Amino acid sequence: MITYIKGSINFKSPTYIVVEAGGIGYHINISLFTYAKVEKLEHVKILTYYHVKEDAHTLYGFAEEEERVLFAHLISVSGIGPTTAQVMLSQMNPDEIRVAIIGENEAALRKVKGVGQKTAKQIILDLKSKMVKSGGDMPLSLLPADNTIRQEALSALLSLQVNKIQAQKALNKVLEEQPGVKTVEELVRLALKQLS
Repeated sequence: MITYIKGSINFKSPTYIVVEAGGIGYHINISLFTYAKVEKLEHVKILTYYHVKEDAHTLYGFAEEEERVLFAHLISVSGIGPTTAQVMLSQMNPDEIRVAIIGENEAALRKVKGVGQKTAKQIILDLKSKMVKSGGDMPLSLLPADNTIRQEALSALLSLQVNKIQAQKALNKVLEEQPGVKTVEELVRLALKQLS
């Protein structure tokens, strides 16, 4: 397997780059997340995933190991091919995908072209435990709604001995259903109702 390619970028676009290494030009498919990282570079060390099918051998490239690992997890899910995984990583960054999976936020996953309700459920079912094991908690800064209110509500729930993942899930649900919540007290009350 080709683990990475180091060389000069001869061509770049938001969906693929051509990297010349050892006199060979490699066509490497990338996500917008990776494109943003390599856009200004002339030389690159790009992590790769070599995907083999009967009719095609394709290289996918990643600026960071976290994205490559997530890509491998995503394509292990029934109904998700490399193209859909690449689209997911273009529409959401790796942390946002992790947050959606850990928080069981189907709606966020369904916003990705090619991901329907059944596939979103399957992604959560197959990958949630892996995401919790590999990354643990959700990065608070990426969660929707007013972060200050949300963080204070989360702290309050944790002080009430509520499990962190459960608390984050409850907050997600409340904020999705009632985005107009303005106070910490109200958010905590509604989250507790979700948990009861």
